[in-house]
Amino acid sequence: MRRTGCLLAIALAVLLAAAGGWFAGGWWITSRVEKDTSFIVPNGATLAEVARRLEAEDLVGSAGTFLLRARVLGGADPVKAGEFMLPAGSSAAAILDTLQHGEVIRRFVTIPEGTPSVLVRERLMAEPLLAGTVAVPPEGSVLPQSYDFERGEARAAVLARMQAAMRRTVAELWAARAKGIAVSTPQEAVTLASIVEKETGVAAERRMVAGLYSNRLRQGMRLQADPTIIYPITQGRPLGRRIRQSEIAAMNGYNTYSMAGLPRGPITNPGRASIEAVLNPAATQALYMVADGKGGHVFAATLEEHNRNVARWFALRRERGEIE
Repeated sequence: MRRTGCLLAIALAVLLAAAGGWFAGGWWITSRVEKDTSFIVPNGATLAEVARRLEAEDLVGSAGTFLLRARVLGGADPVKAGEFMLPAGSSAAAILDTLQHGEVIRRFVTIPEGTPSVLVRERLMAEPLLAGTVAVPPEGSVLPQSYDFERGEARAAVLARMQAAMRRTVAELWAARAKGIAVSTPQEAVTLASIVEKETGVAAERRMVAGLYSNRLRQGMRLQADPTIIYPITQGRPLGRRIRQSEIAAMNGYNTYSMAGLPRGPITNPGRASIEAVLNPAATQALYMVADGKGGHVFAATLEEHNRNVARWFALRRERGEIE
């Protein structure tokens, strides 16, 4: 009897060891994740709900077993909401650790400087990993830069961050503005910055262009900025043709060829650098500018000097065969 009892005890110990090995091995060793796989934890999801989703996506064998092992062997920290990348070969323990402590996958949508609001909306609507819809935001309300987002996030939430970033930036730069600038409100600064943004793609020229337009504003001269003719026609999209004489003469609240002062509002979403340029423009006497043929501009303080620069520009265009 004593021998039989000893054998039973050994057998029981072996069974318990095997069960313990299976229980632990299924947590730390085995894996059903065959390749790198993204997994989404919805906002407010419980560990039990996550376990069921893992089973449904065949990332664990059994939701119940995963949940039991998690409660016995796993950490007590809650799972985080978001999208996570589960590497190939992840054990159940590794999965739980990733969902508790891993980095949420972030994706980015980029708004280039000078993107008009109609194209901001198009860019957001074209992002398939965002949800919901948005209207065209007010022109000049979005700060161009890159914004991160999570899969399934509302487009309205991303747009709200873009607009909040613009409000913060304008407030920060306005507080640090130079004395004696030509604009009197933050909104005027954004409007003038939108013209500077559209008039030059050369970073080094921004403050000079801002200085030129500031001089014109102070003297009551018309700004005569071509992009202000185009904006009412296309809402900021490329015109795709030459500007017509009738459009140069049009009265619409934006066209700075037919009226003095600033347009009624921005003509695009200016970047931080253009806003900075308007609030700290170059000290210059320039009132005129014309293309230099190299992507930038030649500036002039007098009409006589400007006319000479224009003549050189047209001569260069004739040499290139662009005009007769």
